Amino acid sequence: MSAMLQLPLVVTAQVDLVLVLVSLLALWTRLSRLSYPNAVVFDEVYYGQFVSFYMKRVFFIDDNGPPLGHMILALGAYLGGFDGNFVWNRIRAEYPSSVSVWSLRVLPSLCGALCVPLVYLLTLELRFSHLSALGAAVLLLLENSLIVQSRFMLLESVLIFLVLLAFFSYLRFHNAPTSSWFRYIWLLLSGVSCAAAVGVKYMGLFSYLLLLGVAFLHAWNLIGDQFLNVCVQCVCRVVCLLVVPVLLYVFWFYLHLSLLNRSGPHDQLMSSAFQASLQGGLSRITQGQPLEVAYGSQVTLRSSASQLIPCWLHSHKENYPVRYENGRGSSHQQQVTCYPFKDVNNWWIIKHPGRQELVVDTPPRPVRHGDVIQLVHAMTSRFLNSHDVAAPMSPHAQEVSGYVDFNVSMPAQNLWKVDISNREAESEVWKTILSEVRLVHVNTSAVLKLSGVSLPDWGFRQLEVVAEKLFKAHGSSLGWNVEEHRYGTSQEPKEREAELHCPTHIDVDRKISFWAKFLELQWKMLTVKQEESEHKYSSAPLEWITMETNIAYWLHATTNAQIHLIGNPVSWGVANLSLLAYQLLAAVYMLRRRRGFKDLPDAVWDQFVCLGCVCVGGWLVNFVPFLLMEKTLFLYHYLPALCYLYLLSPQQCDTPPCAVCVCVSAVLLSVFLSYRTFCPLTYGSPELSANQLRELRWRDTWDILDRRH
Repeated sequence: MSAMLQLPLVVTAQVDLVLVLVSLLALWTRLSRLSYPNAVVFDEVYYGQFVSFYMKRVFFIDDNGPPLGHMILALGAYLGGFDGNFVWNRIRAEYPSSVSVWSLRVLPSLCGALCVPLVYLLTLELRFSHLSALGAAVLLLLENSLIVQSRFMLLESVLIFLVLLAFFSYLRFHNAPTSSWFRYIWLLLSGVSCAAAVGVKYMGLFSYLLLLGVAFLHAWNLIGDQFLNVCVQCVCRVVCLLVVPVLLYVFWFYLHLSLLNRSGPHDQLMSSAFQASLQGGLSRITQGQPLEVAYGSQVTLRSSASQLIPCWLHSHKENYPVRYENGRGSSHQQQVTCYPFKDVNNWWIIKHPGRQELVVDTPPRPVRHGDVIQLVHAMTSRFLNSHDVAAPMSPHAQEVSGYVDFNVSMPAQNLWKVDISNREAESEVWKTILSEVRLVHVNTSAVLKLSGVSLPDWGFRQLEVVAEKLFKAHGSSLGWNVEEHRYGTSQEPKEREAELHCPTHIDVDRKISFWAKFLELQWKMLTVKQEESEHKYSSAPLEWITMETNIAYWLHATTNAQIHLIGNPVSWGVANLSLLAYQLLAAVYMLRRRRGFKDLPDAVWDQFVCLGCVCVGGWLVNFVPFLLMEKTLFLYHYLPALCYLYLLSPQQCDTPPCAVCVCVSAVLLSVFLSYRTFCPLTYGSPELSANQLRELRWRDTWDILDRRH
């Protein structure tokens, strides 16, 4: 043993000093004076409210994206001791001394700084020289817009970091010797990074799909090797790049729903069962309610239609007009609507058609799937009715009313069949909150549904309820569920009204599974969209390419100090020229190769094609989709696509002759001078005079603010 161990022990390490240098410079440009300004900057007002929700464990839903990005921001806030007690209501609001601004911003800034060395390493994995890697890193290092976006509590820098890490890890796996099993760690890291990128913003899905395409092409090229080797390679890719990202995506939501277990302002977007699973809110109202709906039960029926605002089946003493504005007649019976607020007129009583009692028996007799019932409005004692009369706003459907006998040969048609759509057995009992029920009109086979149309003033702008034939009705608007539920014990109307405020208490566990909550949350994120509005700094995608727009992020209250999202004009131009040059070169090379002229050896051609797939493909998948989107867009949406062009730019001058080296050096010097020129608008200091600000307005379309003294 002593013969094998020789002293002294020596460890030899190779350090890329250029990589260390660009990393330190990236940390300095992104992290220096991070707490300035000590005020809310642009979209911090948006993301900050979600951070506060996490600190207070209050449930929310963000229809713009998944939760991982918010959790990363919340982690920084938590490490800084933030308790969530700050009102995020306006830009430029000063942070109090109790809020650690540095901790709120440090994680996005670190991600932004790490993007620079990642681009350096990624260029090397694309098999280009260290000089090209340095050029790409410098372009990213001195890009003013990326610096601004990294220095605040925003998510673009986190997204870009994860996307670059995913491609770097995958190429590291692809370039490693096939005999090394350690390379599968890189493949796994690539899958994890893809899942994290999609979990931060759905924009990450574009790059993830591109990476899957590259991986598929590489797997296709394996065909012809030994069968066992091909199978192992394909299985590893499927597991690491498909299975692991899907599982992790679900895991982000598991964390999200586990952390946010308290009722909040977004509860109303979710189903009654989802709301009842949260502490406070609806769970305080429904706690102790009877589980099984019985004859004599007093209930409120909430529509399960996918709407931004929930509503409950409702009636009041007013009748439908004898004639509508268009001249059509009505039954002139009592109005039945859907009302988006809690109200005593939302209560209904489940009645057995063969009995007069409106109270629950002892023991209660439950209502089951397939039973025929009557619904009695608790406050007016009118029966829920439908007949062959056109609905007021939807003439193709039947009117629904509270039946009034006017002795005009219009008999009551008030029998409804209970159809539990999510039943597990044919004799299943109607359950509070859990059962989704369709009420089928016995006489006409029409289904009670929410049309979603607002009634005129005579209907108090409440929502129309109709009965529609099942083959015509849209499935999402047919369901109803019992939200509030009491066992009725009073037969007299006045006693019953008082009883509605005195719920019975029977302890029932009605928790819903994680998968049910996960699927519902996914559906709401896809279908419930906040109303889009024009913004002063919104822009069209084609304006991004030539940087015709900017965004004023922050303006000092009394001076000309200000921060803008403006790119480095020189490097922006270099990126556009490199994109054009690559396309022209690719077209020329392909035409000549078609004619048998191989200007590039096969190995170099493969390298050139790989560069286009990653860089040009990355730009396309992160830019073209925005041309098809109908939503409010901003310049920062272009930053992920821009990073791919910065990867592309130096590679086309790889190992150039001396003259080209001089030109490249001149371009990089221009990039640095442009960066320095716009630094006052990047960091908010030093304050510039009115004349200096006017000199920085290189384009007439830029909105640079001048506070005249």
